[in-house]
This record gives sequence, C-alpha cells and structure tokens, in this order.
Amino acid sequence: MPAHQSRSRTRDRNNVLNRPEFISLNQPLARSSSRRHSAQAGQFKQPQSQQEPQQQPQQQQNGNTRDRKDSAQQQPEEDCMQLNPSFKGIAYNSLLAIDICMSKRMGVCAYKTSSWGSVRSMVTLLAMTGHGVVWIGVTLICLTRSSTLAGQEVLVNLLLALILDIMTVAGVQKLMKRKGPLEVSPGFLDYVSMDMYAFPAAHASRATMVSKFLLNHLVLAVPLRILLVLWAFLMGISRILQGRHHITDVMCGFALGFLHYKLVEMVWLSSNTCQTLISIWTFSWTPFFN
Repeated sequence: MPAHQSRSRTRDRNNVLNRPEFISLNQPLARSSSRRHSAQAGQFKQPQSQQEPQQQPQQQQNGNTRDRKDSAQQQPEEDCMQLNPSFKGIAYNSLLAIDICMSKRMGVCAYKTSSWGSVRSMVTLLAMTGHGVVWIGVTLICLTRSSTLAGQEVLVNLLLALILDIMTVAGVQKLMKRKGPLEVSPGFLDYVSMDMYAFPAAHASRATMVSKFLLNHLVLAVPLRILLVLWAFLMGISRILQGRHHITDVMCGFALGFLHYKLVEMVWLSSNTCQTLISIWTFSWTPFFN
C-alpha cells in the first residue's frame, strides 16, 4: 500500500468531524436543500393556514345546526317549545291543563288510602252496573225468557245497540290511547269489554245510550224515569271519582252515547227481522242445550 494512502486514512480517523455525531456538519448541501424544502412546504401551507380560520366558523356553524336537529329529533314533542303559538293552541293547552288538574282532584276514590276511600266499594259497585258485559248478559237472559214479539223486538235492538257501543268505544280508545288522570289499573271486566283507555268514557256512553233507549221504549213511572237519568249521570261521575277518566272523557262519552241511540233509532230492526235473527240464534244453540 502506498505511504500517502495510509497517511490519509490515519488523518481521517483522527479527524473529529468524521465521528457519527458530527456527520451532519459535513453535509452543507443537504442542510440547505432541507431548508429549501421546508421553506417551500411552509409557503404551500401558509394559504391553507389562512383558509383554516375562515373554514372553522363555517364548520362550527354546520356542526351546531346538526346538533340542534339531532337534539330536536331526540326530544319528545311535548318537551319542544313552540315559538309564537297561536291563540287556539294556547286555549287548547289551557283547557287541557285545567281538565287534568280538576280530574286529579276529583279522583278521591282511586285508592283505599284516598280521602274518600271508605266509600270506594260503593262507587265500584255503582260502576259495575254500567259494564258492557253485565248489560249484554242481562239482555240475553231477558231475551230467552221473553214471550212477546214487541219485547223481543226491543231486546234484540238493545243487544245490537250494546254491541255497537262496545265496538265503537273500543276502537276510539285504541286510536286515541289516552291514559287516565291517575295510575289505576283496569279490572277484569274492563279487559273483557275492551275498556282499557280513558277517552272516551265507555261507562258514560253506555249509560246514556241505555237510559235514553229505555226511556223511549218502555213505559215507566216518573220516579223510575228520574232514577234512570240520575243513574246515567252518577255513572259518569263514579268513573271520575275512581280516577279512571277525565272530565272531558265523561262528557264526550255522554255525547257519544246519545249518538249511538240516534243511530240505532235510524236503523231500527223490524219485528220480522228480529224473529229471523232469533230463529237463527236458537237453531245454532239448541243442540248444545239438548
């Protein structure tokens, strides 16, 4: 090996700048190029950084509107406040609040621990006389024991009126699904007659229809007629005292029962039609009794 090459190698080894930690000092071009690249990158990034402050408020506004829409969709309708409500809406909400408040105060027989809990059994017994199952059973018993054509005609039309009342009230209650003012669970007869919701009051509708029907088609003395009207009125009051219905539910029940009576009078079945229905019914049930 030549002597000058060995000398140059020893110089390189003894040079402090050739150590690994000082290698970057021996690369000025790379440093300058890296600075140029960083400067160019900074130039390209500057417009984006200038646009970011303008884009951030827009993104924040879009995010806020989306959050508001999501929160409005998640909240129930009754919790959402309507701005500039109409006069009709204010009047409706005010009447509804009054109805709920007065109905809760009148529910004094809802529980045994209520203020009028001692008369709860009497009120329950009075309400039981207005169940649709009870009236249908009594009408069928009277129909089997009736021997006159006029009596059978009245009883058949009454039976159809009771069925019409039960089906109509149950359909409206299923559609509205309004609960009572107090948390009172329905009884067994209520489930059988499909009287599980508050609007309209089935007992009030049935009592009005039956009382009007009997007053028009039966010959009754004046005291009995007064007692029949009083029974229909107390039937609706008893359901409010039990906490099952609101005041408006009972009022609508009275109106619906009157409409049922008018409808039955319009489609009144004649004696021949009633006899045909009775013959069909007795023919289908006779083998079971024999």
